[in-house]
Amino acid sequence: MTGHTFAIFDTAIGHCGILWGPRGINGVQLPMASEDKTRTRIRQRHGDIAEAEPPAEVQGAIDGIVELLAGKPNDLAGVVLDLDAVPEFHRGVYEIARGIPPGKTLTYGDIAKRLGGVELSRDVGQALGRNPCPIVVPCHRVLAAGGKPGGFSANGGVVTKLKMLAIEGAAVNHTPGLFD
Repeated sequence: MTGHTFAIFDTAIGHCGILWGPRGINGVQLPMASEDKTRTRIRQRHGDIAEAEPPAEVQGAIDGIVELLAGKPNDLAGVVLDLDAVPEFHRGVYEIARGIPPGKTLTYGDIAKRLGGVELSRDVGQALGRNPCPIVVPCHRVLAAGGKPGGFSANGGVVTKLKMLAIEGAAVNHTPGLFD
């Protein structure tokens, strides 16, 4: 990750991190329990990379993420991602996910069908589980069959996913108490 940098920023759901390099944003870290824990997680995953003031394009992405998590329907479509290190199938999944507007959802099966067949649903789930840029690639808008929340590997798990969907006003088939 040489030449890559990160910044921490505050949102309605906690302190997030953003990582960028010369070709765009290549990572978003959802909030951990504290700002320091978010910073530690970034360094665990990406090595001892430098923290810096974000340049204008990155600040634009941060502003969009902050807006979205404050309930404004920003689709973050203008955010430039550098996903060169990501497998091609995953990039296809992320491209479809980026087309889901705030407040709307697709299922793993919906995305799988667009990529060749419903039997790819598990692969879609794995790709989303490895999403390096959550929020910008809105994996939280992808649900399991029947509109159930499905998995979410971020800190806070399904609760974080449901919180983000609630902020966006999306309908989710969630039974309180089942995953809380």
